[in-house]
Amino acid sequence: MTETIGLDFGTSNTVAVSATGTGGTVPVSFADGAEAFTSLPTVLSFLDRSPARGPHPEVGPWAIRQFLESYGDVRFIQSLKSFAASAAFKGTGIYGSRFEFEDLMATFLKCAFERAGSAFDPASVRLVVGRPVEFAGHSPDEALAMSRYRAAFEKLGFRDILFVMEPVGAAFSYAQSLEQDTTILVADLGGGTTDYSLMRFETNAGHLSATPLGRGGIGIAGDTFDYRIIDNVVLPKLGKGSSYKSMGKVLEIPPNFFSNFARWHMLSIFKTSDDFKEMKKLLRYCLDPEKIELFIDLVEEDQGYPLYKSVSETKARLSCEDGAELTFAPLGKDFRAEVSRQDFERWIAPDLKKMDKALDATLEKSGLAEKHIDRVFMTGGTSFVPAVRRQFAERFGEERISGGNELTSVANGLALIGAREDAGDWALAA
Repeated sequence: MTETIGLDFGTSNTVAVSATGTGGTVPVSFADGAEAFTSLPTVLSFLDRSPARGPHPEVGPWAIRQFLESYGDVRFIQSLKSFAASAAFKGTGIYGSRFEFEDLMATFLKCAFERAGSAFDPASVRLVVGRPVEFAGHSPDEALAMSRYRAAFEKLGFRDILFVMEPVGAAFSYAQSLEQDTTILVADLGGGTTDYSLMRFETNAGHLSATPLGRGGIGIAGDTFDYRIIDNVVLPKLGKGSSYKSMGKVLEIPPNFFSNFARWHMLSIFKTSDDFKEMKKLLRYCLDPEKIELFIDLVEEDQGYPLYKSVSETKARLSCEDGAELTFAPLGKDFRAEVSRQDFERWIAPDLKKMDKALDATLEKSGLAEKHIDRVFMTGGTSFVPAVRRQFAERFGEERISGGNELTSVANGLALIGAREDAGDWALAA
C-alpha cells in the first residue's frame, strides 16, 4: 500500500501525520534535545555563509536559535503562508541567492522532514495537503497560491499530490467518532485564516461518506488578534499618533509605517523598503524622537520574533486569566503593560463580527440555518480564545460545540483521507 502523509502547512505552525495502513495514524514527531513535539513553528532562517556554499537554512526552534545566536548574519522568515496568494510577492534575495515562494516553501518542508528524521521516497508517497478555504491577504490570488504549492511539492519530488480543504480534513478526523448520521460545521481557526466547512456525514454498511454542503471563510484569525494587542499596547510606545514638523506645519507620522511594523512577517521587507528609509529621514523632525529612535532600533535589530513571542504568550494567558502582563525588554527594561481580557475582547470585537458575518454568508450559500447543524467542531489554535468560543456557543448552544486535538486534527484527517480507496473523491480538482 502507498504510504500516505497528511500535511497541514499553517501560518503559525505546521503538522504532518502519517497513515499506518492499518486504519490508524502517527504524527510526525520532532525532537529538540529532551523536548519532543508534533507542531513545528512555521519559521525559516538562513545563515550567511561563503558564496560557494550558499545560505544555510533551518526551521522551527532551530531557526529561532540560529536567529538569536547569530545576530546580524541571519535572514529570518515567518508567516510564509501569508505570501502564497500575493501577486505582489515576487520572491526575495537571500545572501546572493534568489528564492521564489515555492523555493522558500520547499526549503522549509525539506528541512522539516530532515529534522524529523523521516526516511521516505517522495516519489512513492501520497501527499495529502490541506489548503484554506480563503487564503490570507488583500485580494488573494487562489490560482497563484495553488500553482506555487504544486511547484514546491514537485521540487521535493512528490508526484501523488492531493489537495483537500483544511476544515474537511478536520471534519473527517472528528467524524471517526460519530455514531449516527450528522451534519457538521467545522470552524478551523488558525493563525492567518478562519475557514468554515459544512458537511453531511453518513454511514452505510460501515462505509463513511460525506456530502459537502457549503464552505466559506475570511482572512482573519490569531495573527489579527495579536496585531490588536500590538496596535493598542506597543505601537504608541514606538511613536504611533505622534507628529513631525515640515515647512512650518505639524503633521502626523504616516500610520502605514506602523502597520508595516506590526505585521511582523513583513518586517524583513519593510527593513529594506523606501518607507523605512523615509522614516529614518523624518527622525530629525519628529516631536517625539526618542520613540521613533526606538522604532528604528527594533526594526534594524530584527526584534519581530521576540515581540511576536511575547504578544502570543500574553494572548495565551488571556485564554485562562482575566488579565496578563506584557513585558518586552527592547521597549525598555521597565516596560510592563497590563492587558485585561475585557480590553482585549473589546479590541477584537470588530474582527469577531466579520468572522460571524462570514459564517452568515456560508450558511446562506448552503441554504442551511443554525437549527440544521447537529455538531460544531472547532479546531485550530485560535479556537482557544474565550470570546471566540463564546460567540459560537451563543449562536449554536454549548451542547453542540465540540473540540479536541485542536492543533493536529486537520493533518490527522488528511492522512486518513489519503489512505482511502476513494481519496480522490475528497480532493479538489487539479
